[in-house]
Amino acid sequence: MLSTRRSVTASLALVALLAACSTTPPQPPAPVRMPPPVGPVYVPPVQPAPPAQPAQPVPPAPLMTPTSFSALPGWEQDELRPAWPAFLQSCRGLASKLEWKTVCAAARAIDAPDSAAVRSFFETWFVPNLVRAADGADTGLITGYYEAMLYGSRKRAGAYQTPLYRVPDDLLTVDLGSVYPQLKGMRLRGRLSGKTVVPYSSRAEIARAPFAGKELLWVNDPVEAFFLEVQGSGRVQLDSGETVRVAYADQNGHPYKAIGRWLVEQGELTAEQATAQGIRAWIAANPGRRQELFNVNPSYIFFREEKLPDPSLGPKGALGVPLTPGRSVAIDPSFIPLGAPLFLSTTEAGSEVPMQRLMMAQDTGGAIRGAVRADFFYGFGPDAMDRAGKMKQRGTIWVLLPKPAAEQAAR
Repeated sequence: MLSTRRSVTASLALVALLAACSTTPPQPPAPVRMPPPVGPVYVPPVQPAPPAQPAQPVPPAPLMTPTSFSALPGWEQDELRPAWPAFLQSCRGLASKLEWKTVCAAARAIDAPDSAAVRSFFETWFVPNLVRAADGADTGLITGYYEAMLYGSRKRAGAYQTPLYRVPDDLLTVDLGSVYPQLKGMRLRGRLSGKTVVPYSSRAEIARAPFAGKELLWVNDPVEAFFLEVQGSGRVQLDSGETVRVAYADQNGHPYKAIGRWLVEQGELTAEQATAQGIRAWIAANPGRRQELFNVNPSYIFFREEKLPDPSLGPKGALGVPLTPGRSVAIDPSFIPLGAPLFLSTTEAGSEVPMQRLMMAQDTGGAIRGAVRADFFYGFGPDAMDRAGKMKQRGTIWVLLPKPAAEQAAR
């Protein structure tokens, strides 16, 4: 503004001087139009862009979706009478739970029902719920297990060189739920090193430094001893002629890792060959790598001895009741209530023949993880071992919940 004003004043003085020297009458100068003063310009403030709205997560599919019995494939064709004793066993394990008291009391009042009566009972008292994984998938892996037979001795001698261990004295088990309620049902295992709790010995460490004096029994086959750990229980026929049952007592706290999957990842077997039979064959062909293979699974199982008063009864599962061959399954209790009936639709071991039947969730296992996941109990004996070893099928699961519990879950 100051520079503009000075240039205008100088121009007016020059015009007056020239007019005085001229003989022509001076013309009045054209008015000079001054530019209007420039005031401050208002610039509206820049409005910040609204914050980006976070993408709304897609809600996961409901873990359980109520449906009807008519939606269960093969429900009408299943012979349900063999499932009834297994259900009554479940009621023994569920007697303290409020939501099961009424339905189990009604079941005990039924005397030796036929298949139609069993079907009517479940349709009256239960609601089937389709189980889905978090990604919405309604099919998952169905495997099999059995009660093994081993041969052993109470003393290390001759062929009996492989130990089955009892629970070591220095194994600590911390119930995390007692300190953190949100971790109910979770346990931490380890041992004390000074004043610090450290992880317990892995399988490889136990193999390098055996627990002298902690042997429960000695058996004649290290391969069958390993598979006994995978099954969780078995029988041992002793050199004295006595047969005892060995049952799961505890675990070293390391996660279970499948040796069959490792053999596939290493290119040693195809996925189709990675059955119990295929793994045994690989070990027989590679005896020098046996311990290397076993060490892939750092989990180690400790056993306790039980008497075998009735060989017709199966071992006790995690529910604390005897398992029923062909009607008991192991499940992940994080997703499926332990003890609940469920309907399983899958195929027979190693085939495409449908297998659709009512089962009881009476056991758990270190390898059984996920919502749509089950381990089918085949029972005891060579045939059970053969079929369990081949069982690696896809399947769908419906959990049967008592009606009040089903209504609460839906809410």
